[in-house]
Amino acid sequence: MSRDALCSQLGYVFAQPQLLQRALTHRSHSQAHNERLEFLGDSVLNCVIAKHLYDSFPDLPEGDLSRLRSNLVNQQTLFILAQQLQMGELLLLGEGERKSAGFRRPSILADALEALFGAVFLDAGFEAAQKIVLGLYVPFIAQADVQTLGKDAKTLLQEYLQGKRLSLPKYTVLATQGEAHAQLFQVQCEIAQLKITTCGEGVSRRAAEQAAAEAAYLQLNFKP
Repeated sequence: MSRDALCSQLGYVFAQPQLLQRALTHRSHSQAHNERLEFLGDSVLNCVIAKHLYDSFPDLPEGDLSRLRSNLVNQQTLFILAQQLQMGELLLLGEGERKSAGFRRPSILADALEALFGAVFLDAGFEAAQKIVLGLYVPFIAQADVQTLGKDAKTLLQEYLQGKRLSLPKYTVLATQGEAHAQLFQVQCEIAQLKITTCGEGVSRRAAEQAAAEAAYLQLNFKP
């Protein structure tokens, strides 16, 4: 996987390649990292998705629009999209992050994709960034079920599997990091019959399970 291949998937070529380089650089690698671009890209992403939902669902009230946006603009959705783009292969990471498989970590991949949106915005403006965002997100939005907005990811995943007469997922704690008062949990969600395995992170085991379940649910419902 090369940067040219990434640009080909996006249908976009950077006039300032250094912006793409920065978007793919984690703070563990160098001081010229992607956190400021991530901040910018997050705002661009939220604006683009909010406008698209507003236009696409004219009868939905504000509360439902907000919940739908939150189900789309979150770490797990970004993580799935970044995986599909194979961005992990292109990330510039410090030695410690490389050894701990940071290129597969949901938070790092999600942040890099947001940084990519910010990089496109700086390179060519809002319309170019909007085109990239919608090109990746429209398939998710087209399949969004407004009836599921109030349900958490574990419930949605369980209902889906039960509806297909499949076994329920198995959740396994992979790692626990940090001090007792500030722990970070990493949990794996496995659906053996479908050969789906996802990971999630959270400040509690429950939060990590929800993140892993959401990743699995997105895989089940997203058709490239």
